[in-house]
Amino acid sequence: MAIRQLLRRSLSSERRSGGEVPKGHCAVYVGENDEKRRFVIPVSYLNHPSFQQLLARAEEEFGFHQPMGGLTIPCSQDLFIDIASCLSTK
Repeated sequence: MAIRQLLRRSLSSERRSGGEVPKGHCAVYVGENDEKRRFVIPVSYLNHPSFQQLLARAEEEFGFHQPMGGLTIPCSQDLFIDIASCLSTK
């Protein structure tokens, strides 16, 4: 299954399940301005250098105050999906 389909499925199943996050995963909010979507990703992604760059960007913009009440990543959803796609094939 392609990562785009997996991420879309995780978003739709999250809406149905009331926001539960499976063990070994975490929820992140991705988008710019008021256009944010919630994605559920494996926690292993957090250690990858590409993802570390996204986390550094989030720290620069928000510090420890995350506006959505969870980890918010200020980048386009397309960029995030591209990075997640690369990570899922490794």
